Order: sequence, then structure tokens, then C-alpha cells
Amino acid sequence: MVDTVSSFGALARLLRYARRYRGRVVLATLLSTANKLFDIAPEILIGVAIDVVVSQEQSFLARWFGLVSPYHQLTALAILTFFIWVGESLAEYGYQIVWRNLAQRLQADLRIDSYAHVQKLDMAFFDARSSGELVSVMNDDINQLERFLDGGANGMIQIFVSVIAVGAVFFVISPLVAVLAFTPVPLILWGAFLFESKAAPLYTDVRARVGSIATRLTNNLAGIATIKSFTAELREAERLRGESEAYVDANRKAIAVSSAFIPVVRMAILTGFLFTFVVGGLQTLDGEMNVGAYGVLVFLTQRLLWPLTGMAQIIDLYARAMASTRRILDLIETPIGVQDTGTRTLPRPIRGAVGIEGLSFQYGTSNHGALNDVTLHVPAGHTLALVGATGAGKSTLIKLILRFYQPQIGHITLDGIDIRELKLTALRGAIALVSQDVFLFEGTARENILYGRPEASEAEVIEAAKAAEAWEFLERLPQGLDTIVGERGQRLSGGQRQRLSLARALLKDPAVLVLDEATSAVDNETEAAIQKSLERIAHNRTVIMIAHRLSTIVDADQIAVLEDGHVVERGTHAELVARGGTYAAQWRVQTGGAVERTAAE
Repeated sequence: MVDTVSSFGALARLLRYARRYRGRVVLATLLSTANKLFDIAPEILIGVAIDVVVSQEQSFLARWFGLVSPYHQLTALAILTFFIWVGESLAEYGYQIVWRNLAQRLQADLRIDSYAHVQKLDMAFFDARSSGELVSVMNDDINQLERFLDGGANGMIQIFVSVIAVGAVFFVISPLVAVLAFTPVPLILWGAFLFESKAAPLYTDVRARVGSIATRLTNNLAGIATIKSFTAELREAERLRGESEAYVDANRKAIAVSSAFIPVVRMAILTGFLFTFVVGGLQTLDGEMNVGAYGVLVFLTQRLLWPLTGMAQIIDLYARAMASTRRILDLIETPIGVQDTGTRTLPRPIRGAVGIEGLSFQYGTSNHGALNDVTLHVPAGHTLALVGATGAGKSTLIKLILRFYQPQIGHITLDGIDIRELKLTALRGAIALVSQDVFLFEGTARENILYGRPEASEAEVIEAAKAAEAWEFLERLPQGLDTIVGERGQRLSGGQRQRLSLARALLKDPAVLVLDEATSAVDNETEAAIQKSLERIAHNRTVIMIAHRLSTIVDADQIAVLEDGHVVERGTHAELVARGGTYAAQWRVQTGGAVERTAAE
């Protein structure tokens, strides 16, 4: 089972994900290690220099390297110090370049991979997750991880190297002082792990609060017109205040834990320093240790223990990053409900015959929009109209044809091939959807029409716009086809957006055209014009229409009436009116006495 609790588990998952960058991680680690070793070396050289000044011809350098003259010894130390500082600077430059570029590369990969994976998930996933929460994971959580990789990873490595390197020097000079000086280190490490264990769930809560705020902001900005129309600005501001205060409270709890770590570390550091200062000093006075070695120990104690105070900040970054990592990788590893396991493509030319056999589907535990044993056949080039009350299952049927969801029972075929055997690109490439809830992308009218077929020519774009009765208003726009339509097409009217959406679908030239209330947002005159053009649009093309205005489907080859997920009536307009059932009743409501007149005819 995937570890979603332990931060070490999250780190292990991150390392598995980043295995393609193993070489860069190793290089960055080596550079961080080299930088810290160079950083420690000057303290050792200071001790050696003190030994030269005090012992002169009897110094460590004189005995081991034959440099008898103190002047030669100091000159050698100066040259060595210069090269050590150069090496430290180069190593620091190197590790910053590698770590930061690795952080940028990894955050870009995580964002791209998480988004690519989200696009493969079935619509049931989006029914359960808000867009604000997903944006928070793919943006804020990934940035949180980037911040840790920029500096925290290097900090953790350098502290580890300091403990090992300084410890080795201590044990060479004086095992007793080493043992006493390192006494607080286990306490510091224990405190770090304790802090991490306490902080991890708190930062998980913090990340969840960030997602809630993102959701609130996304929803409110999208619904700003509704908020204004109901004069609900103050109410929404208070709701956002509540979300923000919850975020502040979650952070306050995490801060309380992280702040307690530093005083504990400082007291532990003081203990280690005092042991070195006093015991080392006594050994020097007793002649058991020379002055230079004592100087090395005092300086290295500072170099070792004081950086440990930074562990609080590093562990804080680490805990936040691992909380974010769990959310990111949980998203990337979310199982795909509708698997693209098909291997077949549609033979050319695609005819567009749609078959639905014994189809049953239910959204979780909800019966709203469910389907029960639906069987329908739409011959190629024919038009099927779906009629029924809200929640009868019409839109659900469309979503199943597009494989947005997977039916529990039954199957759907396109040109005699089960759609589960088709590649999703082959299936959806043969179908174009014009939804009642029109979505246009930020950009120009031209870009939106070209969305389904970017390689189409200017003439084809204009032809599709004319077929959708959109060309007349497009010509009147300030920059014509190059006019920016705004986010979600907000600079256009509802009818203009719907006609632009229809033009986009027609340019795709699909074998199957699906119209989900495609004329719901247009005026009567435009609706009549679109209805007239549909006769031409539907020629040699299968059309499946959802309609509440029955006047738009009187010429359909077949009309299916759905009630509570069942097909209760089926036939042409004239047949259904003559039958005097559910469809006839709806027709009577919409047209008054037209039923009687039609029936009499």
C-alpha cells in the first residue's frame, strides 16, 4: 500500500519519481559535500597556524612536512587557505546551479505530469474534486517542493557532512572531548525527528486549507456576476475570511511546534560547547593537548553546533515539502477510471452508425441521471433526438457515448465496433460535442473555431462560421476573427458563444455531431436560422440532439423519450404525437392546440 502518512515514505516516493535525475542528484550532493568540507577546513588551518606561532620549529607542519622555518609554514598555510576558499566558492556556485536547476526541472515535470494525468481521469473524478483544489496542488504544492529543493536539501546534506567530518577530527585530536562535545547531537536529532512527526500532520492540514482558499477564490471569481446580482459581496468576503482564518489557525499550530525546536537546540548546543571549552582547556593546561589542537576544537565546535540551529528551518521546509509531495504524487497516482486500453481505429470512411445495447449506468449511489436497460440504434446519417425531463438521463447517455464514464452494464458501438475497443483519440476524433454549457478559451474567435482542427484553412473557418450562423456577427466584431473573446468567451453574448461553439464543432467535420441543447441560448430568429442550416449540416452525418424545445426536433428521423433512465417512447414526431403519450403531452404544453391539429392532419 502506498505510504501517505510518513514523510520518509513521501521522500522515497519522490526519489522514485525523480530517478531519471539520479545523476544530477548525485552531482549536487557531491558539490554540497565538497563545499562543506572546504568550509570546515579554515577552522583547522587556524588551529595549525596557532600551533606554528606557538611551537614554531616544533610545530605539526615542521614535524610532518619538513617545513622548519615558521615563515615558510605560514606562507604554505596562506597559499593553502587561498585554494581552499577558491574551492569552497566554486563548489558553492556549482551546488547552487545544480540544485536550483534540478528544482526547476522537477517542478516543471511534476506540473506537466500531474496535469497530463488529470486530463486522463474520468469525469467522476472531477465530480468529486474542485478545480480550485486541483490548481492548488499543481501550482502551490509544487512551488512548496521547489522551495525545499532550492535550499533545504543542500542544508540537510551539509549538516550531515558537518557531523561526520567534525566528529572525525574531534576523535583524532581527543576522543574524550569528542564524546562530551557530541553528547547533545543525539538530543538534537531526536528533537528534529520529534518535531517532524508533530509537524507533518499539521502541515498536511495547512496544505488542505490552501486548497480550500483556492477553491473559494476560483468559484467566486467565476461567479462574480451572480455575487453582484444578489448583492452578496459582504457575505462572500466573510466566507473567504473564514477560510483565511482557518488557514491562519492551521499555520499557527505548526508555527507553535516549529518555534519550540530552536530553544531546545540552543540549550543542547550550549552544553556541547561548554564541554569542549572546559574539558579541552583543562587538557591543554595539563599538557595533554597543544594550544593549536585546542583552538581547532573550539572553532569546530562552533562550526558544528551552531549550524544545527538552522535545522529547525530546514526541517520546517522539509515537513511542508513532504506534505505537498504526498498531495502531488497522490494526484499523479490516482487510478484512471476509464482506461484508454483500446487498440482499434475506425475504418475509413467513418459512417457514424451508433448502437446502444442494454445500457445501464448509475452515478455512485445517486439515481439522478441514471440509465436502465437503454437500447437505441442510430443508422449512419440519421438524426436521433432525446427528450425528457431534467435528470431523465439524456446528458448521461451523451457522456457514455463519449466514454467520459464507463457503463456498468451493456455496451455502445460506433460503426459496429465496441467503443471500449477503440482508442479514445479515434472515438472522440469522430464525434463533436456542442454543449449547453459552452466553454470558450481565452484567445481570439479564430483560435476557438480552429481548436478542433488547427490546420484548417481560412476558407474552411469562414465556411464553418457561416454554417453555424456565426459569420454575420463575427464580421461585425472590431477585429473580426482576430477579436479576443475573453475568459470563457465573456465578451460575447450567450447566443454568440453558442454559435461559435457550433462553428468549432462543424470545422472538425465529425461523423457524429452531438448537440446538447445547442440552441438554448439563442434568440428565436437565430434558432430558426440554425435549424435551417442543420438540415445541411446533418446531410451524410449522424446527429444526436438533446432538446427541450420540441419545435427544433420535428424533422428528426427518430425521437426517444426518456423517463427515470428508461426509454418510454420512440418514433418520429408525427408517430409520437399521434400516439398521445408523454411526448404528445409535452408538445401540447409547448404549442397549445397544435397536437390536435397535427393529429388531425
